[in-house]
Amino acid sequence: MKILVTGGAGFIGSAVVRRAIADGHQVVNLDKLTYSANLENVASVADHAGYAFEQADICDEAAVRAIFAKHRPDAVMHLAAESHNDRAIEGPLDFVRSNVMGTAVLLEAARAHWNALEGAAKDAFRFHHVSTDEVFGALGEDGEFTEATPYDPNSPYSASKAGADHLARAWHRTYGMPVVLTNCSNNYGPFQFPEKLIPTVITRALEGKSIPVYGDGRQVRDWLHVDDHAEALLLVVQKGRLGETYCIGGDASKRNIEVIRMLCEHLDGMAPANTPHADKIAFVTDRPGHDFRYAIDSSKLEAELGWTPRMPLLAGLEDTVRWYVENPGWVDGIRQRGFQSERLGLVKA
Repeated sequence: MKILVTGGAGFIGSAVVRRAIADGHQVVNLDKLTYSANLENVASVADHAGYAFEQADICDEAAVRAIFAKHRPDAVMHLAAESHNDRAIEGPLDFVRSNVMGTAVLLEAARAHWNALEGAAKDAFRFHHVSTDEVFGALGEDGEFTEATPYDPNSPYSASKAGADHLARAWHRTYGMPVVLTNCSNNYGPFQFPEKLIPTVITRALEGKSIPVYGDGRQVRDWLHVDDHAEALLLVVQKGRLGETYCIGGDASKRNIEVIRMLCEHLDGMAPANTPHADKIAFVTDRPGHDFRYAIDSSKLEAELGWTPRMPLLAGLEDTVRWYVENPGWVDGIRQRGFQSERLGLVKA
């Protein structure tokens, strides 16, 4: 299968690219190379005969159509998106443009490509829209998100992703486009840009800086290792039922403060400092609109396609800490491009 992966130089997208190549697929990586994209993430497959890279903006209709015409993919896995909640608070229109308009442009280009196919090639084509559990809003102390959970986004980021989800469904229902959707829980693992919680904790601890914890740190997230997620996504694009949504979770719910303390324990063992790393924890003003709890029920995916997460959280966190400790040059490269882990997303009067 030749797969067009959008956002393939990003964190989750690059994991999909690496896994797809390992599984014997051909991959066309379409990425704009914004601040959080990094071609080092796909360096291990860059010289593979089945890999091609195209730098383009998914909002550029002419460029996207040209890529479809050049490569004639058998499937699309759409992961390109602005994804950081703090940045969305400061610049919401960038998120609407990329996540909503970009998805619409990509859907239209894919529809034109699909309509031009014939026979078995047309029947086999798939458009996989990859989304987040944040579109469902926040949970209380119990319960889990399912495919039937009503949408209730609370941030500019989650609202933009909800809009993209609705567009993908609309293209399926209106035009008959062969679409599948997935909504995932919080991802973690190697190559994650150091603005998200887990790499923020690790990289700041390694640099001897304070470790910021939003609010009281009691927010709950379901943690999914990125390699498990990539496996699930490739399974869905090949075998998922058209028009269906599949929730993908890690079955590893923890409070943020618990995860941070687990990371600090791993750091104490791999990169000891003069004092325990947990001594650097600093509670800071919470993010506006910060959802309290997310948790995902993946039973539909397990029942239909046989997928379950493989990586236990404790082992996954240890693996992630070790990767950042052993790859300081990757983080240094990001610092050299101007990223300094400054706080974003505080609403100013």
